[in-house]
Amino acid sequence: MIIVMQKGASEKEINMVVEKVKSAGLDAHLSRGEERTIVGVIGDKTRLDAEEIRAMAGVEKIMHVTSAYKRASRDFHPENTVIEIGPLQLGKNRIAVIAGPCAVESKEQLSKSARRVKELGASGLRGGAFKPRTNPYSFQGLGEEGLKYLAEARAETGLPIVTELMSVKDIELVAKYADVLQIGARNMQNFILLKEAGQSQKPILLKRGLSATMEELLLAAEYILAQGNNQIILCERGIRTFEDYARNTLALSIVPVIKKVSHLPIIVDPSHGTGRSDLVAPMSRAAIAVGADGLIIEVHPQPEKALVDGSQSLNFDQFATLMKEIKPIARVLGKEV
Repeated sequence: MIIVMQKGASEKEINMVVEKVKSAGLDAHLSRGEERTIVGVIGDKTRLDAEEIRAMAGVEKIMHVTSAYKRASRDFHPENTVIEIGPLQLGKNRIAVIAGPCAVESKEQLSKSARRVKELGASGLRGGAFKPRTNPYSFQGLGEEGLKYLAEARAETGLPIVTELMSVKDIELVAKYADVLQIGARNMQNFILLKEAGQSQKPILLKRGLSATMEELLLAAEYILAQGNNQIILCERGIRTFEDYARNTLALSIVPVIKKVSHLPIIVDPSHGTGRSDLVAPMSRAAIAVGADGLIIEVHPQPEKALVDGSQSLNFDQFATLMKEIKPIARVLGKEV
């Protein structure tokens, strides 16, 4: 249920409605727009007398939210959620580009990558210190040593860090170094991890699961929102289908649909979405065209020597070309990179 306040409703009137909701044992979520304030109600609505609420001063109308995801719904929060972390901005008119190697392999590799992607216009630095791998004998990351290298690269370039969180036991450690906690595709429905990560109050980059529907993605976001953390960045990273010409099928149609039903920003990962470096640039261009708030791209000094996902990583020259190509597309949409 959402309670729409009248245009110009006073703080006293809004607070009285909020107190009425809370006195019934329900949660009240305030969303302040440019003209109106909306009070979202979470819980058993049968405890509230709808007619009594309608009669309260400052109330315009009551509406019922039919979607399973409440706090993530645009009905609850009509205005776009804007997340700003240093030069990293999502949900407004700037396209964020988060770039860097899939895995932190060494201090030199990461420092070189960070400096170059910053020079080329990136607004965030990605890099995995803990790597979830299908093969248990593959490189699993450098752990805390990798996190320290990321922090040093941030100090050197000013780029905020996005790195993956894999386990509840590592939340405090990763949050100590990272600016944004990434919940990977394999953990999208790890509900305990979602709740605990949400309590950290760090911004969360939530990737769509390998076979997850849009509603399942938004319900996963709901677990984080329920902890009082609304700094969530959704990420489309491709899903598994019967196609075999690419690693995954990058379902870009989810971007405009998310924009319609949710206030949360959404970015696109064309690297994991295709698994092919030759497809990263065209799918990046397409992602910007359909309205994505940003991109997260794997860039490596020498992709052919990368310990992880070299086949989908761009080298510096390829990344430079991509950055030039997406700028005019962003301008057509009234945005900038």
